[in-house]
Amino acid sequence: MFTLQDRVVLITGSTQGIGRSLADACARAGANVVINARTEDKVQAAVAELVAGGHAATGRVADVTDPGQVEAMVDGIETDVGPIAGLINNAGIQRRAPFLEFDLEDYRDIMELNLISPFIVSQAVAGRMVARGAGRIINIGSVQSQLGRPTIAPYTASKGGVALLTRGMCADLGPLGIQVNSIAPGYFKTELTAALVEDEEFSAWVAARTPAGRWGDVSELGGAAVFLLSDAASYINGQTLFVDGGMTSVV
Repeated sequence: MFTLQDRVVLITGSTQGIGRSLADACARAGANVVINARTEDKVQAAVAELVAGGHAATGRVADVTDPGQVEAMVDGIETDVGPIAGLINNAGIQRRAPFLEFDLEDYRDIMELNLISPFIVSQAVAGRMVARGAGRIINIGSVQSQLGRPTIAPYTASKGGVALLTRGMCADLGPLGIQVNSIAPGYFKTELTAALVEDEEFSAWVAARTPAGRWGDVSELGGAAVFLLSDAASYINGQTLFVDGGMTSVV
């Protein structure tokens, strides 16, 4: 029930961090993984690592905020690799500043990648899934889909939007055979959070605030993704699964 054997899974923003770890997990479950990012060298390096590990993988360079590039990417995957059975909308950015000092262009950039790109990519992929009457889509949210913190109001807005976009997509696409869910990670050690991990005061706050008492390791997200993409989750739709060590369950 938990296998992804021979299923084509596209993961956006998957050359590092959470996306790269999700690619590893899906590959180990038997998926034919499609790595995506905007940089050719990074895409090819990630693909080479997966292939060297004995997995099926290919890469596609595309800016997921550009509808034309997305359509070309999806069409190429469907033609050259196979029908996309699973999509993980992972690409995202974070920028920090006090609310009263936050630059409007930074706000727009966050929304463009974190909230608009899942809409663009999902439309392109789901359009093909509908014809087959089946497909799985996972949107990557955050504990900030539910909680706020100082200096990241636009990020919080974008991830809150992801949670409700997921429900809206479920309402429209569920009757057409497509399941759309969200994974909401807590605080995980990645290249993008390295400075926070090294900040002793902040890391102490994470440990104290999280019932698990520590940062998460990105490898701990893979099981949730494989589960939601697999037949084991055949009756789950429109849900947000928090993988956060218990952070959103306590005050």
